[in-house]
Amino acid sequence: MPCSRLIHKLQLCAKRRTPSQGKIIHAQIIKTGLRQYDPFPNTLIDMYGKCGLIQNALQVFDEMPQRDQVCWASILTAHTHANLPKRTLSMFRDMVSVDGLQPDHFVFTSLVKACTSLGSLRMGLQVHARFLSSCYSNDDVVKSSLVDMYAKCGLVDTARIVFDSICCKSSVSWTAMISGYAKSGRKTEAIDLLRSMKERSLFAWTALMSGLVQNGYWVDAFNMFNEMRREGIDIDDPFSLPSIIGVSANLAALELGKQMHCLVLALGFESSLYVGNALVDMYAKCSDVNAAKRTFDSICNKDVVSWTSIIVGMAQHGRAQEALSLYDEMVKNGVKPNKVTFLGLIYACGHAGLVDKGRHLFKSMSKDYGFSPSLQHYTCLLDLYSRSGHLDDAEKLLYTMPYEPDEAAWAALLSACKRHGKTQMGVRVADHLLSLEPKDNSTCIMLSNVYAGAAMWEKVSKVRRLMTVKDIKKEPGYSCIDLGKESQVFYAGENTHPKEDEIYALLKELDAEMRKRGYVPDISSVLHDMDQQEKENQLFWHSERLAVAYGLLKSVPGTVIRIVKNLRVCGDCHIVFKFISSIVNREIVVRDASRFHHFKDGNCSCSDFW
Repeated sequence: MPCSRLIHKLQLCAKRRTPSQGKIIHAQIIKTGLRQYDPFPNTLIDMYGKCGLIQNALQVFDEMPQRDQVCWASILTAHTHANLPKRTLSMFRDMVSVDGLQPDHFVFTSLVKACTSLGSLRMGLQVHARFLSSCYSNDDVVKSSLVDMYAKCGLVDTARIVFDSICCKSSVSWTAMISGYAKSGRKTEAIDLLRSMKERSLFAWTALMSGLVQNGYWVDAFNMFNEMRREGIDIDDPFSLPSIIGVSANLAALELGKQMHCLVLALGFESSLYVGNALVDMYAKCSDVNAAKRTFDSICNKDVVSWTSIIVGMAQHGRAQEALSLYDEMVKNGVKPNKVTFLGLIYACGHAGLVDKGRHLFKSMSKDYGFSPSLQHYTCLLDLYSRSGHLDDAEKLLYTMPYEPDEAAWAALLSACKRHGKTQMGVRVADHLLSLEPKDNSTCIMLSNVYAGAAMWEKVSKVRRLMTVKDIKKEPGYSCIDLGKESQVFYAGENTHPKEDEIYALLKELDAEMRKRGYVPDISSVLHDMDQQEKENQLFWHSERLAVAYGLLKSVPGTVIRIVKNLRVCGDCHIVFKFISSIVNREIVVRDASRFHHFKDGNCSCSDFW
């Protein structure tokens, strides 16, 4: 067989990732005595590298009697493809010291990519300096890699300097620069740069939208997606969709999420694992956990992300037993859980009062899988103890865990003390938390409430002074109700809505019926100096209550009312929603800052463990 045909076949094996066929061709080359003739060694190294058989690539490389820059570039590139950046850099030293060769533009590209993978700015600067002093200092491909490295290392302005020095900018360099701006939160520069491109590729759009979503610019990301669609960009790669599906998840916009699912089906990407996982997460975060489960069931080759997404989703919706059953099924299917899986499982136990099961899972993480629990895992276990009333165990854990407890950990115990009426322990925990000078506004509000509840007014004043000095302001409570084509936002105490009279009348009617059924307002969270009636009136105008009333007035009878609240739902509203769900025979789903609450037939899915 002519050498050119063998070379072509090896190149096809590299492209198609078919190492078994490549090995057969390699055997033919050895039998014909051609293995040391150019360009067979380099082509073989390239084929094995792209097929992930790095040891085979190294064997071919080590058998070469004479190694030049080309073969070194091939083996270093193979290590880059195999995600072995440390090995790439250590082999480069051998290239210089053993074979006495200097890097060419291909080698420089591999070195820069290795530094990027390691996040090693120091090493990257050294490679850049060597590149500038070489005869390849004007190579645009290496410069594109440098743009990507500096952007990912957080030096976006340095990346822009290198980007501006590129003569012929490729789609790769544009995408790297746009991604750098977007991921660092520089939204305007990212959008302006993309719009200045003559030919905007799908990958550039995807980089922009992904960065915007990562920084919380969800509406901007969706607007850019619409702009991309108007420009007629073909979505021929499923990797562009998970980020924009994530917009629906973060906004809890179920109807928008359903539209994205329809687009996935229309484009034929329903078999993509990454898209399927994003849809599972989206439906769970948009309060339709049943749709999340159906989507999960439709995924053929589920990975750890698939299982973890549905387990966490079930946990957040109060379906602890289903989350635990899914975990057992996951293990039976031979899928190894990761650290996030265990966070979801312990969280599920914490919101269902399953102390022994949660403790067992916490131990299993290190005993059965070799994971060292992180601060998050300890905080989750602490939360489990706290919610279940095991406050002594919770306090002991704070003092014995191998991490310095952060503000969130102490705040979790303080919240539990307040909920379980442990005033003395609450004050002790509050004093320690105050000494940490907390920065989170909700923590400061809770501190103030605990001290006020114990009539320790000097401490209340101290907390308020701290909030003034650190400019910590109480976040105003608001609730958003999604009615499909319409959404409305209500703020606590709002009395300027066009349907204010109808909302107030319905709330009064519901309040009268609830009182007949035994409702007594819980005014314990209203700590202002006012009389009983004034405190009850304050509760009456909570944002979530206004949103529910509006939903009952405007939604189709019998449909689920879905509300998103920026803060934790208050205790009184939690009681009220249980009553309302029974009175109007409707399901009410509230996604608050902590979890999901499904109110139905006078009960809540959280079993009051929120």
